[in-house]
Amino acid sequence: MDKIKLTVQKRIVTISIVLFIGKLVAYYLTNSVGILTDALESTVNVITGLVSLYSIGLALKPKDIGHPFGHGKVELLSASLEGFLIFLAGLIIIFEAVKRFFIPAEIQQLDVGIVIIAVAGLINYIVGFYSIKTGKKHNSMALVAGGKHLQSDTYSSIGLVMGLILLMVTRLAWLDSLIAIIFGGIIIYTGLKIMKETTSVLMDEADFKIIEAITQIIYKHRTENWVNIHNVKLVRYGNSCHLDCDLTLPWYMNVREAHVEIDRLQEVVKNGFSDPVDLTIHTDACTNDLCSNCRKSTCAERSQEFTFELPWNVEQIIKTKKQLQESK
Repeated sequence: MDKIKLTVQKRIVTISIVLFIGKLVAYYLTNSVGILTDALESTVNVITGLVSLYSIGLALKPKDIGHPFGHGKVELLSASLEGFLIFLAGLIIIFEAVKRFFIPAEIQQLDVGIVIIAVAGLINYIVGFYSIKTGKKHNSMALVAGGKHLQSDTYSSIGLVMGLILLMVTRLAWLDSLIAIIFGGIIIYTGLKIMKETTSVLMDEADFKIIEAITQIIYKHRTENWVNIHNVKLVRYGNSCHLDCDLTLPWYMNVREAHVEIDRLQEVVKNGFSDPVDLTIHTDACTNDLCSNCRKSTCAERSQEFTFELPWNVEQIIKTKKQLQESK
């Protein structure tokens, strides 16, 4: 799985370099600042593609003493850098476009430039789709971020081609600068969006979709001894997760019996979830007030009859023991 991510990124970098060269040729032939915007963004594609390639390779390194949770978060740094460079490229494009308003230049061979940009845009969309699909499948933030950027290039290319066709028909030189300013703004928005997404993950923002998926896996294989699970916390490190939770067990279980239940819970999560998951499980002893929610039929210490089972959903399992007691 990890080698697939590396192979995909190598292909993306190679294609990005070829497209960058093609766009430079288009700019050289046309002298269009609009086409320059596409070429500058391709520069970002190449740089960030190489950074992503390095970060994915580093993220594949196994855990060690200095990095007990692995090196997965380096992918987030790569994606954040990509967002910043995209944002910077947008600013440069707008600067060049405004400058061209005051210092116009003759535009030539727009028909050739339009064909090159259109073909490059189509290739970017296909490669971007491939990158996003692989990134989501293998939980690689770097591949997803790179794929979204490539697809945003396609949307920019469509608008750019339409603008260049209009420019070719009307021969209004100022349209070239206007096109560049519009797409420079789009590029800035894309960069800010990527930075926002990666920053939230770097700040260990809770991923409730993954917590919900793990909750369903646990509930499906729940045993009578698992009275309750609460205080669930999840942190993502690249394509792996670290999960903390508290497991409430019958108070009369000895240490060996409790460890059997812990091992069973760890096996259920690891076998049921596609990504690597490290679990830290703390055990709590059940109390009399939980008897009405406990379905263990053979319990000889029950003080109340079973009436209903507490729901196992995200809202319930992320609560602390104190919060659970206060909500009863």
